[in-house]
Amino acid sequence: MYRLNLPQYDIKTIEKSGKISIFDILRNKYVSLTPEEWVRQHFIHYIIEHKKYPQALLANEIELKIGNKKLRCDSVLYSKNLHPRMIIEYKSPNIVLTQKVFNQISIYNMMLKVDYLIVSNGIQHYCCKMDYNNQKYLFLSDIPDYDNL
Repeated sequence: MYRLNLPQYDIKTIEKSGKISIFDILRNKYVSLTPEEWVRQHFIHYIIEHKKYPQALLANEIELKIGNKKLRCDSVLYSKNLHPRMIIEYKSPNIVLTQKVFNQISIYNMMLKVDYLIVSNGIQHYCCKMDYNNQKYLFLSDIPDYDNL
């Protein structure tokens, strides 16, 4: 796969009928290994192992409904009261993180109103903290540790 700007971890994969799947620790199952999934699994392990995010408060593929349209957040971090706290959007490493990607995560946030948004293609990572009182956001220089959220 791709070399990412994220720490390595003990990757678990299997092959079935010529297709490779990777183990998703949040969904507790093997899922199809796509370039975006490669980024997701590395990023999830990074925030759990290095940034100390509680695994029990993270979820992948969270469905949202806007009218008849169904959308999916790649990952969501919840508070201890199970309110959405952070949305994480992943792209394949060969996808440039353009305004279109930020527009996508902003649509999700219209529904969830989280404190933090993260976008990553595994090479570049952007994190911003929302300031709803002043109707703006602040890009952070690094992904915050869980204790600093």
